[in-house]
Amino acid sequence: MIIGEYKIRPRYNEVDQMGYVYHANYVNYCHQARTELLRQFGINDKVLEDNNVMLPVIEMNLRYLKPTGYDEELTVRTKIKELPKVRFKFEFEFENGKGEKTCTATSTVVFVDSKTRKPHQVPDMIVSALQNEFQLVV
Repeated sequence: MIIGEYKIRPRYNEVDQMGYVYHANYVNYCHQARTELLRQFGINDKVLEDNNVMLPVIEMNLRYLKPTGYDEELTVRTKIKELPKVRFKFEFEFENGKGEKTCTATSTVVFVDSKTRKPHQVPDMIVSALQNEFQLVV
């Protein structure tokens, strides 16, 4: 399993009239956290584009547990539990500065060739970058 942490402080324009982070912004936070986790393995949007790989989201689920306010530090823990094949699944857990869980989410993306727009198996470069994290320990 791969676990990464990403910290974010919601900006003023990301809160609603009630003073809480607007719910749709959590989708952006998940995307940022996923991007930063993959960057640790040399996989970023530029590398994907250069290799004609797109990662469209095909499923996104969020559960809001506790509101978060402006400038309140959030830690987003991103988990990859298995080496991807065609679909790439991510789990997210948001925690505030008091250690309280504020939101959980899951996201599934699929590998798509940017020229043909057809789904395909996980590219070798991604397998190579991630496979050591999934080796069985005997």
